[in-house]
Parts: sequence; structure tokens; C-alpha cells
Amino acid sequence: MATRLLLITFAICRLIVTVGLTVDPTELLRLVVDGQLSVDPSDVDTASKDFGLMTRAEPLAVLHPGSAQDVARLVRAAYSSAHGFTVSARGHGHSINGQAQTNNGVVIEMNGGGSSGRVMSRVRSGSGRVSEKGMYVDAWGGELWIDVLRSTLEYGLAPKSWTDYLYLSVGGTLSNAGISGQAFNHGPQISSVDELDVVTGRGELLTCSEEKNSELFHAVLGGLGQFGIITRARIALEPAPQRVRWIRVLYSNFSAFTKDQEFLISLHGQPSTHKFDYVEGFVIVDEGLINNWRSSFFSPSNPVKITSINSQGGVLYCLEITKNYHESTADTIDQEIEGLLKKLDFVPTSVFTTDLPYVDFLDRVHKAELKLRSKSLWDVPHPWLNLFVPKSRISDFDKGVFKGILGNKTSGPILIYPMNKDKWDQRSSVVTPDEDIFYLVALLRSALDTGDETHTLEHLTNQNRQILKFCDDAGIKVKQYLPHYTTQEEWMDHFGDKWGQFYQRKMDFDPRRILATGQRIFSPSSSVPISNHGGDKLLSIS
Repeated sequence: MATRLLLITFAICRLIVTVGLTVDPTELLRLVVDGQLSVDPSDVDTASKDFGLMTRAEPLAVLHPGSAQDVARLVRAAYSSAHGFTVSARGHGHSINGQAQTNNGVVIEMNGGGSSGRVMSRVRSGSGRVSEKGMYVDAWGGELWIDVLRSTLEYGLAPKSWTDYLYLSVGGTLSNAGISGQAFNHGPQISSVDELDVVTGRGELLTCSEEKNSELFHAVLGGLGQFGIITRARIALEPAPQRVRWIRVLYSNFSAFTKDQEFLISLHGQPSTHKFDYVEGFVIVDEGLINNWRSSFFSPSNPVKITSINSQGGVLYCLEITKNYHESTADTIDQEIEGLLKKLDFVPTSVFTTDLPYVDFLDRVHKAELKLRSKSLWDVPHPWLNLFVPKSRISDFDKGVFKGILGNKTSGPILIYPMNKDKWDQRSSVVTPDEDIFYLVALLRSALDTGDETHTLEHLTNQNRQILKFCDDAGIKVKQYLPHYTTQEEWMDHFGDKWGQFYQRKMDFDPRRILATGQRIFSPSSSVPISNHGGDKLLSIS
């Protein structure tokens, strides 16, 4: 206990000297009684980097919260301090360009790793609460989706919409949108949220929903962490299926591929027996990817060869579709699938099918992660680029990027699949193209030290810039998902007509601009609020 108190005291003194806190040090000592404020080099090092491994920050300290009140007290201290210090919430650290990092501030480790495992076990004991009657689960903001799934499956229930990778935090994905192949049917993950507990930039812990504090509720969903830190989310559930029939079919013709994808998502209003439950796709410009990515889906004894199919420009397209089912209905699932497949125009000899438990399908990417880790290919730079492309220009994107800029080599999967805009609540902070259907194109590449120049970080980063320039020159009005810009002018262009609302929400909920500065949207204010409830009136000290 004495060692812990000494560590906390040292951390507080460091903060006071560096940023000029005006609150009494004893108040800060009380602030962390449930958790831990750490300046341990290993904690700080972890918080200084992320999955992208392309940027590093220099946080002053790391808070491992013991409660939502800990988060509120820290943010309130930052809001009330003389010079202010920044605060960033970090979930699983899976951001790409330092979005969850901060310099000269405090990172809140919401996921509870490192030295705070025992503390977080107490926090989590109050989350993961499943209501069978209400069909929802309350999850801590730093909880990983895989743990949410495990909790709900004990009751035969599961969330409706997912991301492809489940080792992401609830607060992290909801701050962006959270999308996977179910989004055409259920919308992104933010469409399945009933209620939130949020710590605003003023340090207020508020419950919000459609009916209560609704402006904050819609602002935070997809808000990139700019308006508050999610400490609890109430997520809608549905009965969980037991098994999944997972099918992949190949296309050599891009128009046929997109026509079929758009047809499949148009069935979202049909009964479950008349549609697939998951629709995604990926682009194959490198023959090695189709046989090696995301598990050995295609048989090693019978690998798929791009050259064996008359592809356009050396590019193939793979449609991924699934049907969820219960063992009691297994005898009808083949008939349902056959009826749907008859309506599609894929290469007839390219149907590949597997069957697996529901949880194994949802957790499929983690198995690929373990393989990459075993080969030391996971902890490498990830210059990812995610774009929403309007349906009207997806063919131009194919010609200019898939068949043009990328060439015949890539170092990671390239996803492409459509979504229905009417499944996205326009009151949220997310921006999408102004068309009824738009595509997610996700270039999920890894920079590898293989001796091949096309796999280097410099080459892939330059390629991303070329893609963005191509879209700009061609007038393809893409919107970045998991966006990254370096100037406010670029952010204003990104948000377009939503910028005024976004800016006003920032002034309302984080007037000192201390939250999520790693996004590089706003610069922190050097002004002191006159009162905690009059944040729109600031006393400048500059």
C-alpha cells in the first residue's frame, strides 16, 4: 500500500509540475483510490503506441480506472486545471494513426491491462449484466467484444451487429461505428445501442439515450471520442444461432460481383429464410492471399489459382456469405442456400463451403492473428486505409485502384462490400457518402521486412496517398472510415454539412478540447473555465 501511495504521489507531482494543476493534491489522491495512476515505464510505453505502429506519443501518466467515477474525476481535474492537460481513452489500442494517444496528458487504459488487472475485475463485475427480459447487455466501455459475446451466449443471446475482429473494445468501436457483414441488415454497431453512460469533457458522468440527453447520445456514437468517454453501453441482443454455414464464391467480372452484392443487401427486409445473414467480399490481386488469409478456407491440397480463372486485369473478387441456423433447422438450410445461390452470377465451379459453430465464425480473425503472431508478423506497422465509396463510382474505383494503383502485389486483405444508408442513423456523428448504397473498401495491409520494396511502409503509405489523390482528381467523393487528417481544414471537408453541428457539439461537451487530441481535430484550449457549469464562458490566461 505504501509503494502504491508513493507511486500515485509521484505521478501527481509530475502532473502538477508539468501542467500546473490548480486542484489540491490530496483531492487527486482520492481520485485514484479505486484505481491506479501509473508512471511505470512499461505502462507509459504501452500507452505511447498503438496497432498502427506508425506514431509514438509521450503521455505523462496512465490511469487504470477502478470505476466510471475515476474517469470522471480525472477529466474534471483536467477541465479545472490552470493550463489544462489532455485525456485520451484507450481500449485495446487498435487505432492506426495515434487516435487514442496523447502527448503531455493522461491515457486512460479502459481495457484494464498491465498492473490493474485486479482493479478491472471489480469494474467488470458491474458490467456484462444481461437482461433476458429486456434483451440487452450492459457492458463496460473498455470491455472487449469477445468477452461481451461470451457473457451473452450463457443466456443464448448475442448482439446483432459485429466487427470482423472481436478483440476490440466496446467504447472504441462505438466511437467509430463498428461494421462488418451484418451491417446491411442491422446497421453498424451504433445502431444497436439503447443507452450510454458518458464522461463528458467537463468531467460530468451522464446517462444518455434517445429520450435522455439525446444530443450527447447521438454525438458520442461515431463521435471519435471528441465529446465524451463511454463507460457503459447498453447493447440490444437477439437469440443467438448455434451454427453458421459459411460460403465463398468467386467472380472474374466486377460488374457481376457488385450487382450480386447489391441484390443480396436489398433483401434486408425479407424473412430470414429468404436472405443471407452476412454479406462481405474481398478483392484478390495477389494469388497468395486467397489461400493463406483468414484461415485455410480453401483446401491446401486444391489451392485456387487466379490464372485458372479468366479474371479481368489479373484481379478476382470473392463474395463471402453466411446463413445462421439452429441444429433443429439444419435439414432446411441447404434448400434455403441453394435457392439464393441460383440467383447469383459467380464462376460456377468456385463454390467453397464450410460449417462451424457461431462463435467460431465470429472469432475467425483471431485464429489468423495467432498464426501471424507465431511468425512475428502481427506486431508490424499497419498503414490501413478504409474508405466509404459511393455506389455510383465503385466501378471507377475498381479500374483506377484495384486494376491500376495496386498492381499485382499487396500485403494484406482488401475488403469490399456494400451497405444500406438507411440503416445508418444520420443523427450520429458518422459521415457517409450521400447515396442510398455505398461500399466499404478496406485496405488492411501490413508493412513487412521481406526485402520486397512493395511491402515496405514507405511504399504502402505512398500508395495510400496515390489512392486518395486518384479519388480527388476523379471527383470520387469518398469518406474515410476510421478517418485520419492532419489539418482542421481537412476535417471540415470530411464532415461537410455536418461540420457546424460537430463543432457546436464539441463546444457544448468538451469546451476546453481536452479529449481525444490524438485525432488532431481540435487544439486544446489554454483557458480556464469560470465555473464547471459555465464552460461556454472561458477566462483566457494566454
